[in-house]
Amino acid sequence: MQLKNHRRGFTLVEIMIVVVIIGLLAAMAIPAFQKVRTSSQDKAVINNLRQLSTGAEQYYLEQGVSSVAFSDLVGSNASQYVKSFPTVANESYPAVLQEGVAITASGVAGARTITYSP
Repeated sequence: MQLKNHRRGFTLVEIMIVVVIIGLLAAMAIPAFQKVRTSSQDKAVINNLRQLSTGAEQYYLEQGVSSVAFSDLVGSNASQYVKSFPTVANESYPAVLQEGVAITASGVAGARTITYSP
C-alpha cells in the first residue's frame, strides 16, 4: 500500500517572490510610461501652438492687423483659420495673439508652460 500525499498549488514563498518581481517590473515601467506621456503631450501642445502661429500669420497678412483674438482664429466657421484644435492636457491658450510675440500655452497637465516662437 502506497501513500501518495501530493499537494498541488504554490507555496507562500513562491507567491511572494512572484509579487516582488511584478512590483519591481511595475516600479521600472511606471516612470518610463510617465516620461513618454509627458513627451507626447508636449509634442501635441507644440503642434497646436504651431497651428495657431501659422493661422495667425495668415490672418495678419490677409487682414492687415498685428493682433487677433483666439476666438476669431479658431473654430468651425469657414472664416476661421484653425478648424480643429483639441486640447490634450487641459492647457490654456492666450485670448489674443500678437504679431512677433511668442505664443505660450500655460497649465499643460496642470504644471508646465510651453512656448512656441516661429
